Amino acid sequence: MSNQMQQIVLASRPDGSPTLDNFRLENADMPSPGDGEILVAVSHMSLDPYMRGRMDDAKSYAAPVPIGGKMEGGSVGVVLTSNSSAFKEGDHVFGPFGWASHSVANAQMCRKLDPDMASVTTALGVLGMPGLTGWHGLMEYGRPKEGETLVVAAATGPVGSMVGQLAKAKGLRVIGIAGGADKCKTAVDHFGFDVCLDHRAYPDAKSLRAALKEAAPKGVDIYFENVGGKVLDAVLPLMRPFGRIPICGMIAWYNEGGLGENATGAGLTAPKLWRTILVNFLSVNGFIISNHWNRFPEFLAEVAPKVASGEIAVQEDITQGLANAPQAFIDLLTGGNTGKAIVKVG
Repeated sequence: MSNQMQQIVLASRPDGSPTLDNFRLENADMPSPGDGEILVAVSHMSLDPYMRGRMDDAKSYAAPVPIGGKMEGGSVGVVLTSNSSAFKEGDHVFGPFGWASHSVANAQMCRKLDPDMASVTTALGVLGMPGLTGWHGLMEYGRPKEGETLVVAAATGPVGSMVGQLAKAKGLRVIGIAGGADKCKTAVDHFGFDVCLDHRAYPDAKSLRAALKEAAPKGVDIYFENVGGKVLDAVLPLMRPFGRIPICGMIAWYNEGGLGENATGAGLTAPKLWRTILVNFLSVNGFIISNHWNRFPEFLAEVAPKVASGEIAVQEDITQGLANAPQAFIDLLTGGNTGKAIVKVG
């Protein structure tokens, strides 16, 4: 085994949208696991929108990546050396290994995978953090009921596609919003959405709202919020009384500073926003899925069989090579992926 590994570190903090100059590919000495740790050769790593927030030195629910520090994220790989009774050499494992070819992690923060049950890459998407986010947010805060109407943006992403498929199975009318005609076709044909609107075809929130009103003539009962921006402006006035809005992200504003101080496309002023929530008796729940990992076994027990049977469809967008991770991440933030964004490291 080589005594060298590769990793991508944060070279500088972005000012607005990240650029390739904000990242640096480095060679480093192979790490050695301590007591209770494992050394893993990473095969695939996840790219997720939350990583953009970790690049800013701003107060948030998690500490930022330091300048010169390895970019963080979930990955899967094979155990090379184990100093834990929970894992042995050759085990497939998921853990917080980051943007690297090899990594050491505390075994208690890792999860053993069975490649015979499902592809190990599903641990990064449909059977991992994004899937759990969609399932928990919809079931806990969306409280779906047969006959209702749900809207979710980023419809072909791992969260949006999970939300839409679960809602459809419960008898809801499911309206997706995605960027591009091909993604909209995927949402309908592959994931089973009733309708999907291409937000790029509408220049502003007003025109998108008109299209949504036609697709949802009775209004919207559940809006699963993961983008903000123009979509939020379009959907909110269409919410029905006692509607529910689970909030797991605001990707449209992630490049606008830590608190979105420079956000554009936020046409709803605070008074209008709060009044709409008040007079329509809306339930709005923000959540960070890291606070709800206790529900992961329940989620896995319910969803894994549906993935195995094909009842829940999967789509992955895999980029080849660790060196190409920064560009793939930049593309992710502007909707350049179709399906779960993954980098094949090995």
